[in-house]
Amino acid sequence: MSQPRLTRLRQAMETKGLEAMFITSAVNRRYLSGFTGSAGYVVITKDRAVLMTDFRYTMQASEQASEFEVVEHALRMTDTLKQLLAEMNINRLGFEQDHVTYSTYTSYQEQLQPVELVPVSGIIEDLRMIKDADELAVMRQAAQLADKTFSHILNFIKPGVSEKELALEMEFFMRKNGATSSSFDTIVASGERSALPHGVASDRIIQGNEFIKFDFGALYQGYCSDLTRTVVLGKPSEKHHEIYNIVLEAQLKALERIRPGMTGREADAIARDVIKGYGYGDNFGHSLGHGLGMEIHEYPRLAHTSDQVLTPGMTVTVEPGIYLPGFGGVRIEDDIVITDNGIEIITQSTKQLLVLDM
Repeated sequence: MSQPRLTRLRQAMETKGLEAMFITSAVNRRYLSGFTGSAGYVVITKDRAVLMTDFRYTMQASEQASEFEVVEHALRMTDTLKQLLAEMNINRLGFEQDHVTYSTYTSYQEQLQPVELVPVSGIIEDLRMIKDADELAVMRQAAQLADKTFSHILNFIKPGVSEKELALEMEFFMRKNGATSSSFDTIVASGERSALPHGVASDRIIQGNEFIKFDFGALYQGYCSDLTRTVVLGKPSEKHHEIYNIVLEAQLKALERIRPGMTGREADAIARDVIKGYGYGDNFGHSLGHGLGMEIHEYPRLAHTSDQVLTPGMTVTVEPGIYLPGFGGVRIEDDIVITDNGIEIITQSTKQLLVLDM
């Protein structure tokens, strides 16, 4: 798993003129090495890959990161790091500026002298945008688990149950079926609360004749899924049907037209133009979608500010919405993979408006 990723990282390092890279992000550490422990640091040079960890994890690291040299670091990690850098004759060390606080940076700077610290942004995150076959296989499983969770929760929706109770049932189901956890705090937003784009489950009691919006995902074998569906419990009004159908039209049109070579800005405009055309442009305030993988929000973004070109292997969400304060809101979201010729939709839950009996 890690060798092709190390090769791509070394190529990126060479492009940036880096002789060594120091990785402190837990997600990036796992991406490169496969090590799932909670403590560790990685050093990559053109010919060495070292994983430093403490005594609790040396055995686990040796098993999971078979292509890495595993080193048990001293009580003060930087003492071991400084020794390694001297052995490898490293004078300039790249570090992940987005994952290191200023106080930690100043500490490293003092303790690693005379090594020069070089701030680097997004070098591994850029690699993570393009998923390999193994990653995509896991992400399909995470998406299938989200679909199963949605089917499961439909049996529990009734007047008198709270949003929190529904969210708890969903999270229990995901864990019982192999998830490490949910991808993020599960959103269950009913009635007027469904107009909150990120209305995390509350104590509100489910009532009748209202929208219920579910936005959730499973963290499965290190990868996230992200699914949103909106249903009606009881009798939907004309307004319920109207805004649901507009959001559905916008999402289906985006799924039909998104393709490799398109920018995030262009993808966002497909759905946004539909919603604007019906007069609800001001009620769609977030971007069309975001990258998805080991973290719930990754690059690229499908947004009016994004000129990132969509490339085969990228995984993104497509999630237009309309939110009407005091009434409610709709979002419909799927996870997709950019392919050579278009897209693969990996979430399969129905998008027909489900009207549930009370």
